[in-house]
Amino acid sequence: MSKFVMPSLGADMEDGVLVEQLIAAGEKVTRGDIIAAVETQKGVIEIEVFEDGFLDEWLISLGTTVPVGTPIAIIRNSDVPDPPKEPEVPQPVDPRPDQRPDRTPQPVDPPEQPSPPEVPPPAPDLHGGSSDEIADDARARITPAARRRATQLGLDLDHLAGDRSKSIALDDLPAPSDPPDATSLSAMRQAISAAMTRSKREIPHYYLSDTVDLTAAEDFVTTHNADLPPDARLVLGALYVRAIAIALRSFPEFNGFFEQNQFVPSPNIHVGMAIKLRGGGLVAPALHNADTGDLATVMAKLRDLVTRVRQGRFRGRELSDPTITLTSLGERGVRQITGVIYPPQVAIVGIGTPRLRPAIIDGQIVARNMATITLAADHRVSDGHAGARFLRAIIKNLQKPEVL
Repeated sequence: MSKFVMPSLGADMEDGVLVEQLIAAGEKVTRGDIIAAVETQKGVIEIEVFEDGFLDEWLISLGTTVPVGTPIAIIRNSDVPDPPKEPEVPQPVDPRPDQRPDRTPQPVDPPEQPSPPEVPPPAPDLHGGSSDEIADDARARITPAARRRATQLGLDLDHLAGDRSKSIALDDLPAPSDPPDATSLSAMRQAISAAMTRSKREIPHYYLSDTVDLTAAEDFVTTHNADLPPDARLVLGALYVRAIAIALRSFPEFNGFFEQNQFVPSPNIHVGMAIKLRGGGLVAPALHNADTGDLATVMAKLRDLVTRVRQGRFRGRELSDPTITLTSLGERGVRQITGVIYPPQVAIVGIGTPRLRPAIIDGQIVARNMATITLAADHRVSDGHAGARFLRAIIKNLQKPEVL
């Protein structure tokens, strides 16, 4: 037996609200399965299980605010025998003669009038509710998280449920297009403020910047996308992620976590991508193993991640796993962005908006698409010399997009 606890989904998280139970008690679970959804200041986050076994029992009811580290379920390992069943309660003995079946004809009593059939209780809602939390008709087949979203959007719950045989989950509803109420937005800003205040207080930042010629990268993207449908095209952001991830192979001191007064390098490269939320604020979930695969693989991961984040739905590991962060403002017209390190990470890379600038190529002044690239790093782990070499490696990779 092991207890599944409320995970920490970032340095700014202290608690979360359990809004969905996606696995019923007694069901089998496999490592990586999503078993619950938790609402935090950053949205609804799907929680994964990290072992194989059976979900024996939920310890926390829906709607409960749970501090980080609090047990919320019990997982029984696959090799642990089933718990003994409770003995059946003996049925009362009928005082009439022995009722054992025999072949002797028995007198037939007049048939009784059939009683109205009993209405079976509604089935458990595997998306996050027990039967006593579901009304007796189809109008209530909506998970708690979906109900909360529907109320926020002003949607008609009766119309949503209709005659559907399956419960409506959060994924079935549109994401809110307008900012959340002032309370939710304030919670998000407070979470960001807490993390950034801690960062500036505890981490001795140093900063470096340079310019990168992105002409070759943009030409590569334009050529690659020429005959592709919109959902298969590359964006510059995918090249940024790959360039950073490949450079980290040679500079592990920028890839990991500073915890308990020591730096722990990560064996994996998970680049966090800063993404703006529609309702305000931002998150930086991980693109896992960004140094493996190819550009198309990274682009597919990035597209999926952005889509789910815009819907306010992402997974717990995506918030806790980033080993470095990339922040880029795309086409928003800002020349330079200098990030603040997100603890316990030790570095963040920022890339400004590309724009035409004069450059000297083969002794000639020509217009090139240039951007300012910055590095903020933790001086407890690295210094300016290593940081400069790391930054130059990223630049070199971006100038040879065909090898990314």
